Amino acid sequence: MGFQAGLSGLNASSKGLDVIGNNIANANTYGMKASRAEFSELVSSAIGVSGGDNAGIGVTVGAVSQQFSQGTLNITGNNLDAAINGNGFFQLQEADGSAGYTRAGNFKLDKNGYIVTNNGAKVLGYQTNPTTGKPLSTSPTPLTLPTSGSIAAKATADDTSTSPTTYGATAKFNLPANATVDTTLTAADPLLGQYSTTFNAYDSLGNTVPVSVYFQKTATAGTWNVYTKTDTGAITAATPATLKFTASGALDTTVAGNGQIAISGPATPADGANQVQFTLDLTGTTQFASAFATNNVAQTGYADGKLTGVKIGADGTLTASYSNGTTQSAGQLALASFRNNQGLMQVNGGDWKETFASGPPTQGTPGSGNFGALQAGALEESNVDLTQELVNMMTAQRSYQANAQTIKTEDQIMNTLVNLR
Repeated sequence: MGFQAGLSGLNASSKGLDVIGNNIANANTYGMKASRAEFSELVSSAIGVSGGDNAGIGVTVGAVSQQFSQGTLNITGNNLDAAINGNGFFQLQEADGSAGYTRAGNFKLDKNGYIVTNNGAKVLGYQTNPTTGKPLSTSPTPLTLPTSGSIAAKATADDTSTSPTTYGATAKFNLPANATVDTTLTAADPLLGQYSTTFNAYDSLGNTVPVSVYFQKTATAGTWNVYTKTDTGAITAATPATLKFTASGALDTTVAGNGQIAISGPATPADGANQVQFTLDLTGTTQFASAFATNNVAQTGYADGKLTGVKIGADGTLTASYSNGTTQSAGQLALASFRNNQGLMQVNGGDWKETFASGPPTQGTPGSGNFGALQAGALEESNVDLTQELVNMMTAQRSYQANAQTIKTEDQIMNTLVNLR
């Protein structure tokens, strides 16, 4: 039986060297997990015989198992690179439509705007609300950015779908409590006054609409008139809105509509756009003895913009940046975990497939549950330890030599028997 035992040892050692060689070859492959050959003894069996005298007949490779320890994170600075620091796999839709999983986060954008791997597999994630970033579904789908690489213009307008209503523009001012009563309204354009500001809103085509706001101190304590205009010329004939402040300097919330100013765009919008109509919310405006100040002005509209970049957050959220200065949530990467990672089937390109042994995937987002967080602008390096692999290679080489020697010795014994006289 020596020949068979020695031959099985050669085969097992050769297989072990194959595994070691593959580890070394992929020492620089992102997301790669090292494998090891696990050997099992072969023992002969005898019918109806009990006891421990059955002879061993060699060795076989019982399994080639992967080691899913964490690899080192390498900072790359590439916005579409992402490394999982902890448990989980990126979810993929392979080219044939099947589900795949990977630890390599070196993603790209294809010509259609899909986020893909080097193999062309589409990266899966959750569609999100562009403004809030909250997921809109529980089923991951291929993540994509606008095919044209741009977003359409958005008019400055109230969003009545939210509760409470999101107003088209918000501003916070401080109006000086010690200001003198202003009586210049009938004498000149009040926008030349000292308590005024101008900001840009946008119409439905993305044209800028300058909005001017002027505050006029009245003879009634704690009361100011507010004049607005969205076109050229004086506003001497305009009917003002009124702001009422309490003795503590805050807007009086007992007055209905106090601080909400209706704004209407030019009567004849440019280029056939829709007329701008929105509410200017002055909540947070104060009346203190300090000087007039514009503390904050913001509005919801914007011109059309071209895609300039994409960033990935620690929770997997994709944020797209555009040339008009806006950012939008463009989705959230989905992760999957398995009860038995070693039951996954490895395929070309460093991806894995679900098997019966691995169990079905559990899906989630980075940082939730037992899923690891993402390191944006980084990649997970292979977890291969080159020093250990070189030692393993020498051990496997000696094992191969020793098994070859058993075959040589068996041959010498057989030669002795054949040559008996």
